Amino acid sequence: MDKLTTEQRHKNMAAIRSKDTKPEMIVRRGLWIRGFRYRLNHKRLPGHPDLVLRKYRTCIFVNGCFWHGHHVDLRFSDSQSAIENSACCKIPATNREFWVAKIRRNKSRDKEEQRRLAEMGWHCITVWECELKPKVRELTLESLAFTLNHIWLQDHGAKSIHYPKPEEEDMPMPKAAEEEAWS
Repeated sequence: MDKLTTEQRHKNMAAIRSKDTKPEMIVRRGLWIRGFRYRLNHKRLPGHPDLVLRKYRTCIFVNGCFWHGHHVDLRFSDSQSAIENSACCKIPATNREFWVAKIRRNKSRDKEEQRRLAEMGWHCITVWECELKPKVRELTLESLAFTLNHIWLQDHGAKSIHYPKPEEEDMPMPKAAEEEAWS
């Protein structure tokens, strides 16, 4: 049972923002400190991604666990009672059918937007609100930076260098190969 009146609940829900949220600000600060530059809420891209890094052809979505149903599987259950809460997403008991339908729509919309972005050649990264809790925040931001650098290297065709194995170093080099190495 809801402890708030309908008007109080409406006021609370209406106050929730979609831009400049606390999780989004954490990701923005973390990327900026690490030297990544981005644009906010690009209007011409499907879904208006929270962060767009054109250099990396990457869109970052910072999703709230509740609004986007993190770790909640809504695909195979037709009955509302079969849907289980996850550790970071608790579906309200009040007006449950409405919330399940809303979260289901949000998840399908997110999937469709990311599919359209991928067709356009963009990489999509989703950062969840629970991944930005203080205990795992730095690990998440480092992982995000690593992923962005990996995408850049992959897209720009970085060449890998083959280094000889340690047992090859001990073997004497043939005379012809030694002359090629020095020329």
